[in-house]
Formats: sequence, structure tokens, C-alpha cells
Amino acid sequence: MVTQTQFELAQQIGQWLQARNWHIATAESCTAGGIGYALSAVAGSSAWLEGGFITYSNALKMRILGVSEATLTQFGAVSAETAEAMALGAQQLAQTELAIAVTGVAGPTGGTASKPVGLVWFGLAHPQGVLSWRQKFSGDRAAVRAATISAALCSYKKILDTV
Repeated sequence: MVTQTQFELAQQIGQWLQARNWHIATAESCTAGGIGYALSAVAGSSAWLEGGFITYSNALKMRILGVSEATLTQFGAVSAETAEAMALGAQQLAQTELAIAVTGVAGPTGGTASKPVGLVWFGLAHPQGVLSWRQKFSGDRAAVRAATISAALCSYKKILDTV
């Protein structure tokens, strides 16, 4: 279910993409398609939404998105390096100008001292390169996933001054 806020954010990103004649793809781990679902809730989204990749396992991150085994071994699935590689892989595969990737620990288990429950890394591939950032969300699994989806829908604002 897409919240009203997520729907409004999806509309905003769609308008922003259409104004540039750009397309977007997603690469999702901890949200398992939630970002793509929210984007596709907007009527006419096929004009700017190319598609998405749900790569929950490391094996699919490697096989589909081209994340290297070395990256996953050295930095882990929940890292800046993996989020960036996921975004670049989705951008390349879908041949889009923009790709957003998320990888995190939604909980309630799986967290560690260095990667606690609620930690999410975002990757954003755009025509000038790729960037990553982390956010820590609180709440249960559903709350972490919903917050991640909403934050991902706002991610295009991170590159407004560079494109």
C-alpha cells in the first residue's frame, strides 16, 4: 500500500523526470520492490519509469547488477560501495539517466554494532556520476521500509545542483 505522502513524492519525482525527459530505474534490497511500486502508482508513470530490480540476495546483486564479490566481501551488502554498485548496475541495465538503489537492515533481526537495525545505504546514479549516503530509521520492520521508500523518492533532490 502506497501512503499519500509516498504517492505525492512519486508524483514530484515523475514531474521532475518528465521535465528533463529522463527515466528512472530502481535496485532494491531491503524494500523488495516498494520504491518501484510507489513510482508505478502514478498514472502515466510508464513515461518515465523504466523498471526495477529486486536483488535481495548477494548472489543476485552479483549476477544481475554486477556488484563484485570483492565489494560484498570487503564492505558487506549494507555499505556505500554496494549501494553505489547497485545503482550503477541498474542504470546500465535499464539504460536510464537516473537509478536509485537501497540496501539495509530492516529488522527486527540481522543488525550488528556497526550495522544496526534501521541502517540503510542509498545509491543514486545520475549522468554526472554516483553518490551514496546513509540514514538510520527507527521503528519496526514496516516503519523502516516505509521510511526508506519515502527517502528514496526524495533522492533526486540530492543532485539538483549538479545536473
